[in-house]
Amino acid sequence: MITRMLGIAVFIALPGWAMAADATLPETIPAESGEVTLEQFLWVKRPIVVFADSPADPRFVEQMRYLAADAPGLELRDVVVLTDTDPKGKSALRKELRPRGFMLALVDKDGQVKLRKPAPWTVREITRSIDKWPTRQQEIREELGKE
Repeated sequence: MITRMLGIAVFIALPGWAMAADATLPETIPAESGEVTLEQFLWVKRPIVVFADSPADPRFVEQMRYLAADAPGLELRDVVVLTDTDPKGKSALRKELRPRGFMLALVDKDGQVKLRKPAPWTVREITRSIDKWPTRQQEIREELGKE
């Protein structure tokens, strides 16, 4: 079952995009695989892109479970989760990021790919990485009223 929450979206459109059926994820917005680009999120969201060759890939299922486990932590950091499990679909994201099998890519609001991982990461690992980025540091200072 998919529950709705504000702040994070998982893009799904079969067959190009899919996610694990048992994951509890925030708001879901259907999108065609070729229509989603990183430029859409420039200066607005931090995309986390999860690639796999199949929605049944155990690493993909594990990553989606990790992301669902702490959706509020991701929401706080303006994260949007994008998934692509169809290598034959040749989505814009696949063309730009060129994954081989499973890949987790963290992209900052400035559009730069900050990290690529060949294995699943917990939300704790992801958020610690994001919190070190200059754009996030600026947001933290602004939230504390120091700028």
